[in-house]
Amino acid sequence: MDVISEAIGAIHAGRPSASSVRESGAWGMRLPAIEGMGFHVVLHGTGWLITAADQPVRLRAGDVVLVPHGTQHGLSHTAASEIGGLPPLRLPARRRGSEPTAFEVVLGCYRLDRGQVHRFLRDLPPVIAISPDYDRHPEMRAVIELLTMDVSGSGPGTSVTRPALIDLMLVHALRHGQRQSLIGPEAIDPGIAAALSQIHTNPQRPWTVQQLGEVAGMSRTAFKRQFTGLLGKPPMTYLIDWRLTHGARVLRETTEPLATIARQVGYSSEYAFANAFRRKFGIAPGRFRNQATDTRNGLL
Repeated sequence: MDVISEAIGAIHAGRPSASSVRESGAWGMRLPAIEGMGFHVVLHGTGWLITAADQPVRLRAGDVVLVPHGTQHGLSHTAASEIGGLPPLRLPARRRGSEPTAFEVVLGCYRLDRGQVHRFLRDLPPVIAISPDYDRHPEMRAVIELLTMDVSGSGPGTSVTRPALIDLMLVHALRHGQRQSLIGPEAIDPGIAAALSQIHTNPQRPWTVQQLGEVAGMSRTAFKRQFTGLLGKPPMTYLIDWRLTHGARVLRETTEPLATIARQVGYSSEYAFANAFRRKFGIAPGRFRNQATDTRNGLL
């Protein structure tokens, strides 16, 4: 278990989406702030990354922009653009006129309708421009090619392939950011990592702080102190959050009955799960599932 896996796993309660955008002539787009995590991959042409706080950044084909916690930003054909003057992005985007494509980009994100992104992601810079070394790490190019082909159509199985490819893209972008010292190291104490692995693998077990401390090879007090310092919340709070985050993902991706999901994530009854879910996400599990279904079917 590492912080990157931890952060990507926690964001799975959100809605994954990806699309390609082609622009020509004088173009620009403003991407609004969201609660979630996103990325852009420049496939063709050049452009500028525009933010409210920093100088514009030149983008070329192959560059990747990582947006760890959904900060508002923009893309434009010119560095002279101001973010407030850029038109909002509207999807699906279609190239205007008969001019050849000047800029092509793939956009992807997880949008959280409820909850917040992981602390690790919130602590990163709001927007990170990365120029991957594709010769040393060809797997990044392979992921981009697969994602590009996936967003170009809507064949059977897209609901499975799309989230998996977005996950891979985010993980590789974070890794490249670390290699280029744009993102700090994410190492977790091995004992804390072992406890996290048990929480993630077996959320249904009736864990106590004492038991998790034994997994970590620490005293109860030392484990609670170190866990809280690293993860930003006490072990039992984290356990509850993970159970509900995992439950939200199962609700979004399956048709399992609520009672079954409740048992899978450590609740004795559907009623107990529903109450806890409502406290965290502000919505009943059934309504959450219905909204996810409506979104997939294009009704929202």
